[in-house]
Amino acid sequence: MAAQHSQSTIERIGIDESGKGDYFGPLVIAAVFVDVTTQGELKLMEVRDSKKISDGRILELAPDIKTICPHSVIAIGPQKYNELYAKFKNLNRLLAWGHAKALENLLGGGVTCELAISDQFGDERLILNALQENGRKIVLEQRTKAESDLAVAAASIVARAEFLLRLKRLSAEVGATLPKGASPAVELAAKMIIKKHGRERLDSVAKLHFKTTQSILSDGPSADHKTSLHNLSE
Repeated sequence: MAAQHSQSTIERIGIDESGKGDYFGPLVIAAVFVDVTTQGELKLMEVRDSKKISDGRILELAPDIKTICPHSVIAIGPQKYNELYAKFKNLNRLLAWGHAKALENLLGGGVTCELAISDQFGDERLILNALQENGRKIVLEQRTKAESDLAVAAASIVARAEFLLRLKRLSAEVGATLPKGASPAVELAAKMIIKKHGRERLDSVAKLHFKTTQSILSDGPSADHKTSLHNLSE
């Protein structure tokens, strides 16, 4: 926990992502730098894991966090996401690439920091190798339930707010509400998009490697549809 660090190591970068388990919309990765001063301010703002906060409150908090904390946001729109997934062929590699990019942008923007904290999602060497290609070194601590750390919680709010705003924008572009998550309502919306705009339009609004795509195109839920999506959203 952050409170156990000495003041010299309280400075840290929290990284988190949003949209990983959502069929529609982008994958967003945010990195937020926190020091002893901003830590106190974030506590006063009652910053906590975005999953425990309403969408409305997330959209209110994010601009305040971005005002007081140096940050970096990497938003990978569905089309770009599908290209990258085809290249990496693995969600953890794609996530590592995004985490490294968010960190790189923050460190390259004048932030000096020796510690980054992220949720446990895969081999941390994937992130560190990507950073070291650019000559940057940092201690990366991956934790389960990392959002309990204030810096990671702040990053989760910034990432989720960006995801929500972009999902709303995509909804306006296709003229239909794109639901969050991966549910029967999501399948229904996807079928409506295909009917209205054609199959190729899915590429610009959805993460095509989800089993949802096969389910929609075969016009019936696949047996492992729910299991697959559950695994993806963990």
